[in-house]
Amino acid sequence: MNKARRKEIEDARDLLERAKDTLEKCRDEEREAFDNMPEGLQNSERGQQTDTNASELESACEVLDEILSSLDEIEGGE
Repeated sequence: MNKARRKEIEDARDLLERAKDTLEKCRDEEREAFDNMPEGLQNSERGQQTDTNASELESACEVLDEILSSLDEIEGGE
């Protein structure tokens, strides 16, 4: 891989890591919001949506982990 493409991949990796950090923060805040709700509110539509949001953010973080792992393999295979 040439130097220019390697730099582009490094830049993309940095952006993905920052995105993952942001999503993890949002996930943690959403999970905390759900956990701090009274049980009755947790079982409401709003509570369930908050729980779903946290789960979906977790899934997005896992996908980003897979992508970052793939980039590690590319960088390691040079």
